[in-house]
Amino acid sequence: MTRSHSARFTQSRHRPTHSHRWPRLLGAAAIATLALAAAPQLTPRHLIDAGVSAPVVSARSAGQAAPLATPTPRPFRMPFTTPPGPDTWLMAQAYGNTTGAYRQRNTTYAAGQGVHFGTDITARCGTQLVAMADGVVFASDAMSFGSAPHNLMIDHPELGYATFYGHLLERPNLSPGQPISAGEPIALTGDPAETCNGRPHLHLEIRDLRHYRKYNPALLVEADWQALALIGSFSRAFQRDLNDPRKWQHIDDQPETVIGGPLLNNFARPWPPDTP
Repeated sequence: MTRSHSARFTQSRHRPTHSHRWPRLLGAAAIATLALAAAPQLTPRHLIDAGVSAPVVSARSAGQAAPLATPTPRPFRMPFTTPPGPDTWLMAQAYGNTTGAYRQRNTTYAAGQGVHFGTDITARCGTQLVAMADGVVFASDAMSFGSAPHNLMIDHPELGYATFYGHLLERPNLSPGQPISAGEPIALTGDPAETCNGRPHLHLEIRDLRHYRKYNPALLVEADWQALALIGSFSRAFQRDLNDPRKWQHIDDQPETVIGGPLLNNFARPWPPDTP
């Protein structure tokens, strides 16, 4: 928030003419809280199959995965040892139906149903990454997972998820089957351009244990995602469908994706306009 915005906000709070709005806002907040508390929740299919009791999801619509409800507490920590900031790390692009992913829905993100299927986090090359929960190394530098120049997949069987770390500086010195503890150093951040002055960032994904379905990290990783979304360095807004303009417009209501599934965002009336 800039100084001028902050000043206007402070002044508006002390204007008597606006004081009557607060009871209405508080009433609306109370109604929203009660509605969320009463919402039904179901267990994810892949967790039922694995025999794991973990976060919950709403009922799925035909042909499309519904987003996970946010568990409390979230099962994963951030993969950094330092707090966010301009000298450490910041969120660059959120998971979901971002404008950048929409423009590349038929190319770069086609395999992820047209949405940005991970969260990008900017950090200087060589920034230490740590495991987000106890787990077991599944693969290091697996070509099928992409995110060059180096990557790492860690399974978390007790949670029913896997964490994926892409665009790493060097191949992690870890072997498949190796046990990993939460907070243990695992890798260093890199740059997909391999220059360390182009787009240095971590590409972070949360997948199921088959590595087939991808979930919104904002629902599963403990962090102040709303604040991170405000100050990220190359954040992308979410693409709108003018036939349903409120759909997928918040960081925590983005859709799950399935590798190879049909496009979720092939909108007839997109905004911003779909220009070549």
